[in-house]
Amino acid sequence: MTTMPGWLDETAELLCIVLGLYVALGLASRLRPTWSKAFTARRLFWILLLLAGVVLAQISEEAIGGGSKAFDSAVLLGVHRVVPAWMVQAFGAITLTGSATFLLPVVTFVTVVLALGGRRFDAMQVAATALAAALVVYLAKGAFNRARPTLWDTQWYWGSSFPSGHTLETAAIATAACLVIGRAWPAHRTLALWLAVAWVALVGASRLVLGVHWPTDVFAAACAGLLVAIGVEFALSAAWRAAGLTPPPRARAAHADTLIGAPEDETA
Repeated sequence: MTTMPGWLDETAELLCIVLGLYVALGLASRLRPTWSKAFTARRLFWILLLLAGVVLAQISEEAIGGGSKAFDSAVLLGVHRVVPAWMVQAFGAITLTGSATFLLPVVTFVTVVLALGGRRFDAMQVAATALAAALVVYLAKGAFNRARPTLWDTQWYWGSSFPSGHTLETAAIATAACLVIGRAWPAHRTLALWLAVAWVALVGASRLVLGVHWPTDVFAAACAGLLVAIGVEFALSAAWRAAGLTPPPRARAAHADTLIGAPEDETA
């Protein structure tokens, strides 16, 4: 009997897991009419969210267990061969946009501007997302002792290779920015989404070009950053309601209504 290639078998397994979780979530949403309506209206969002979670779990298992070593080495060496030397300096500048040196003052400035503009929820979301992402990076790097690549001479960075802190922070903050822009300036949400994707992709690519992370470090970090940002919005919305406040309407394109129902949603 002919067996499927390993990568095809794993892809089929991941898709089955995502499909199973999606069906289970769909069944759970039927417990309340508002949940069912929100789930039906945002099917693509839930599929992407589940896919990010499953991919993160799979990549983490492979990376920490050493199963991705051959893939990581081949991709990293391939990147090193095709990227000309004159572009390395440019990617070095790009990678700085994912560092604390750049993000801390930017997040602080945006938070203050939003707060002064009366958008307290948005201000707290941006700040909380940045802090949560930093905490996840710190805990993950302390928990996973994965050596950084040594395929060529590179700059020294603190901590474990897994996950990529620059990519995770960038993905989390970019996602939070998309959610805020989707609420405040819905006409610009599509542009914000494309800019966010480009920023995360460039920062992630820069970590490979500089040779300071394995590809799986970057892929896992991008998924984790997305999940951190969505998780912060869910938690902040719940805390807002618990305090007797009404959170602002969610970004329609990015994530709109969720399974966190609220009394005001039922009467809308």
